[in-house]
Amino acid sequence: MIHIPVLANEVLRWLDPKPNQNFIDGTVGLGGHAALILEATSPNGRLLAFDRDAANLAKARQNLSRFGDRVEYVNDSYATLKKCAYDRGFNQVDGILLDLGFSSVHIEDPTRGFSFQNAGPLDMRYDLQQALTAEEIVNTWSVGELGSIFRKLGEERHAHKIAERIVEARQKTRIVTTDQLVDIIGKRSGPIHPATRVFQALRIAVNDELHELNVTLPQTLDVLIAGGRLAVISFHSLEDRPVKQFIKAHAGKELLMLTKRPIIATEQEVKNNPRSRSAKLRVAERVGGYEIQNEIQTNLAGAKCPHF
Repeated sequence: MIHIPVLANEVLRWLDPKPNQNFIDGTVGLGGHAALILEATSPNGRLLAFDRDAANLAKARQNLSRFGDRVEYVNDSYATLKKCAYDRGFNQVDGILLDLGFSSVHIEDPTRGFSFQNAGPLDMRYDLQQALTAEEIVNTWSVGELGSIFRKLGEERHAHKIAERIVEARQKTRIVTTDQLVDIIGKRSGPIHPATRVFQALRIAVNDELHELNVTLPQTLDVLIAGGRLAVISFHSLEDRPVKQFIKAHAGKELLMLTKRPIIATEQEVKNNPRSRSAKLRVAERVGGYEIQNEIQTNLAGAKCPHF
């Protein structure tokens, strides 16, 4: 499988990695961005690589094997960023990258249930050890709960109607596959597939994505050195909005906003990699001297990050 990292040139330009600097990749995926950062930070720059998906992390380890022990791997959410950074000696890093898009591996593997274009189980978990799945949600949540996530997390105009259809359908038989759900959602005219927003909402709900993003962004301030940069790639407004608000809220204090407008893919990149069409990159730089706070040290005393 050929992995094409989104906005690769732009990420390198704005993170500006230099020899022997240390970075964190909060969503390493198959290691596309990570490899570029490691090449730029050779010979001794280090990278802390997070991914909730153990299978993805194993592939990243293989793809990044040429960098040896310059990479440390964490099979956990980037919501543990500060704890793991301190535990692994990455408490003063020169840059942090969060690519919020889900992996192409997830889309292309029908057994993971992320895509409405392939028949497969209604799963959608990044971490296969967690209990909550998309199947559990569509078969047990109420009309109101389903309608709420479709509206809030999918921005689906027909949220309540689709929720009613799901509850009615599951009374006859349990909904266990992606194609079952697609049939229940039904057909309608429009530029995007009618199941797109529902699947987005379920994926976000299953993996608690927005909560994890909101929990993680403040932690970056405690890990970046002065002049260190935070780069976040989002793929829809629900992700981009909190990133923009976070940077604006800290602009002029802890952060300097480097991209007043999000960086988007060039026409050529979109042609080569259609997935980049909706990608938006925002970048900010840490302002002020780095201080090890007693509160942080106390709270993280004895904290251990899982090794992979």
